[in-house]
Amino acid sequence: MRVLAIDTALEACSAAVLDTERADIIVHESRAMVRGHAEALIPLIARVLERARLTFSEIDRIAVTTGPGSFTGLRVGISAARGIALAAGKPAVGLSTLAAFAAPFIAADDTLPVVVAIDARHDHVYLQVFGPGGRTLVTPRVVPLREALRAAATGAPRLVGTAANMLAAAWPACVPAPAAVTMDDDIGHHLVDRMDEFLQRVLVLRQHGALLAQEPPDLRQAAEICREAEKLERAHDARPSLASP
Repeated sequence: MRVLAIDTALEACSAAVLDTERADIIVHESRAMVRGHAEALIPLIARVLERARLTFSEIDRIAVTTGPGSFTGLRVGISAARGIALAAGKPAVGLSTLAAFAAPFIAADDTLPVVVAIDARHDHVYLQVFGPGGRTLVTPRVVPLREALRAAATGAPRLVGTAANMLAAAWPACVPAPAAVTMDDDIGHHLVDRMDEFLQRVLVLRQHGALLAQEPPDLRQAAEICREAEKLERAHDARPSLASP
C-alpha cells in the first residue's frame, strides 16, 4: 500500500510517500517553518509525487496529522488531505500528533510506558500516557505542568515530545527517574526523523489496535478538534500574565 503522509502540525511542512509492502519511505521532503504552510504544502506534495514518479490516482491512502499543534498548520494539512482524498477517490486517515510521537517507542518496546508531552504554552502541556501494548492510560488532554507530572510520574516511563524536557526538569525526586527523555522541539533540524516517526505510526496501526481506536473516525471530526484547539489557544492568550503589574 502506498501512503501519502502529510504533517503540518508543528513547526514544519512535510510530506512523504511510504510503501508499506517495502516498509520503506520512497521519497520525502520537509521544510522548517512557523508560518506559510498554506503556500508551501501543495507545491511540496507535487514535488514529492514527481520524485516518486506517482500520480494521485496511484496513491492508496492519505494520512495526515490531526494535532495537537498549530491550529493554522493543522487546518492546512487536514484541508489538503480531504481535498486530495475526495478528488482521487482514496481513503484518508487522521493520526494524532501525540500518537505519532509515541509510535516508534511502542513499536520498539511495548512493555514500557510512554509519556508524550507537547508544549501548549503558559505552563500547560498536551499530554497522553501510553501503557503496555500501546494501551492508553491517560487520554489526550491539555493540563497544567503540575497536573501532567502527577499523571506521568509512575514507574520509569519514556518521555517524548516538545515538552519532554519540561517534565524531566520538574520530575519529583521521590519517583524513579524517566527511562529516557527525547525532546523534539526543533523539527526543522530533525525533519527526517520526525517524518520517520510519523510514517512508523502508519505501520504500527495494524499492530496496536488500542492506538487505532483512539483516532478520529474521519477528518471532519479532526476539523472540529482543530476548532476547539483554536478556542483553547485564544482563551489562554486572553488570560492575564502572572507577571503583569
